[in-house]
Amino acid sequence: MTNRQQWTLIASLVTTAVFGVALAIKLRPQLNPVEIGSSAPAFQATNLRTKRPSSLGDYRGKVVLVNIWATWCPPCRAEMPSMEKLHKKLAGTDFRIAAVSVDGDAFFEHEQEGPDQVLAFANNLGLTFDILQDASGGIRKTYDIFGVPESYLVDRTGVIVKRVIGAADWEDPSNEMLIRRLLSEH
Repeated sequence: MTNRQQWTLIASLVTTAVFGVALAIKLRPQLNPVEIGSSAPAFQATNLRTKRPSSLGDYRGKVVLVNIWATWCPPCRAEMPSMEKLHKKLAGTDFRIAAVSVDGDAFFEHEQEGPDQVLAFANNLGLTFDILQDASGGIRKTYDIFGVPESYLVDRTGVIVKRVIGAADWEDPSNEMLIRRLLSEH
């Protein structure tokens, strides 16, 4: 085999490897879909009340409702009061709500609010649960969402037990019963 043939073979192998890796990255959401029974993917956001980084790992060992929303979304606004009532009803337990705003994510073609406006929006509604923001779009990509709101109920071990696309009535007795059952499991 000549030098030229060796270099051609090496270049072909490298090109194949690069395309293979690119294809695997592109197909990853389809290979590891975010669905009931799967592990909730990690995410990074900023807690707007503490101004500190926050992640799913901060809720380890808790039952957590991960709610992905935006200030410009009427269904998001509509479901927030029921989330607040559920949050207050289950105060003192290991139940947490991580409401992750995607304001600032360029994917959504809406007027985007900064951290101060998102927090003012939440305070105006009287929300006392964790208000996070991911303007990078990371959570949208990781959870493979195309709209808001979208919610995931995650058990203590990090497994998704319920997924809701669109607004939900979180005060509904079936939601509370499910969360209380998850809280009783250790």
